[in-house]
Amino acid sequence: MILFGTGGVKNLRNKQRRQGKCSRLLKIIKISVIVIVIVIVMINIICFTSCSRNKMEELNTINKNSSEKISVSASFYVMYDFSSKIGGDKASVENLLPYGTDPHTWEPSPKDIVSIQNARMLVYNGAGMEKWIEKVLKSIDVKNIIVVETSKNVKLLEIKFDEIGSVESSDGQQSNQAHVYDPHVWLDPSRAKLQIREIADAYIKIDPGNSDYYEKNYEYYAMELDKLDSEYKEAVSKFKTKDIVVSHAAFGYLCDAYGLRQIAISGLDEEAEPTALRMVEISEYIKANGITTVFFDKFANPKVIESIANSTGVKIAELNPIASLSLEEIEAGKDYFTTMRDNLETLKKALN
Repeated sequence: MILFGTGGVKNLRNKQRRQGKCSRLLKIIKISVIVIVIVIVMINIICFTSCSRNKMEELNTINKNSSEKISVSASFYVMYDFSSKIGGDKASVENLLPYGTDPHTWEPSPKDIVSIQNARMLVYNGAGMEKWIEKVLKSIDVKNIIVVETSKNVKLLEIKFDEIGSVESSDGQQSNQAHVYDPHVWLDPSRAKLQIREIADAYIKIDPGNSDYYEKNYEYYAMELDKLDSEYKEAVSKFKTKDIVVSHAAFGYLCDAYGLRQIAISGLDEEAEPTALRMVEISEYIKANGITTVFFDKFANPKVIESIANSTGVKIAELNPIASLSLEEIEAGKDYFTTMRDNLETLKKALN
């Protein structure tokens, strides 16, 4: 049996207390460490889950955007046709102009303006073709819309009437309000190439990931336009006469490209009635130059054409400016290229 003095007992008890405190402190530290580790692990799990979710949402957004078609509003048929050809299956193109409607007099409805606002791209010709364009663009928010003026890099033709209505080339500047420019740019295939280039560039700007796709479409249709141009040049070289009498001055670019001479009964406005003096001038020119055919388009006043034909004994044939095709023509498979070739066949018959 071991005996301790009073001091020894106290020291023993103090030692035991200190050991107890250390033990409790160690337990607290261990528990704290475990809690901290658990918290860190939970934070990492939460961060990882959140990041993964954000990454998945980002990927889903990218996939959704890449699968969605680019919405395009086109001002009339040719712009619709060109935009559809370049955009292919990556674009959803709407022709704002109703089938068979005169584009010179049509204006968009409130519903059409909403469609333009909701589109990703607005494609229009310019050169005064769409008289409504400036007013509409001022009335909508265009920050998220790519606006494509397809004729902006095209040398425009200024309409100048002499005694028989010739069309002369201008420098393309539209600063002089007294000048009137022919907007029918697309009727010259070489100028149409510049228009589809503008459209292709706009698609690439919106969807750079598919730039090769749009570029290939452009190259294909640029070659088709070159082929069409060659067909016209070959045919026109065999024409016996280069004068074409037309119902209104829509074919200036066609004539400029191939050395033809346009004699227009009326100006750019198809619905404008020619003066009596103008009718006499046209009739006399037809008789004096052996003209055999007068050309009209679907929106021309038939009474004017019939009056000239009856007084001169000439035939009547249709030349289509292609700005507005009917539903029947669309359903029959007509487009820019087929209609341009139809026009060429009509010219061959009349001018050979």
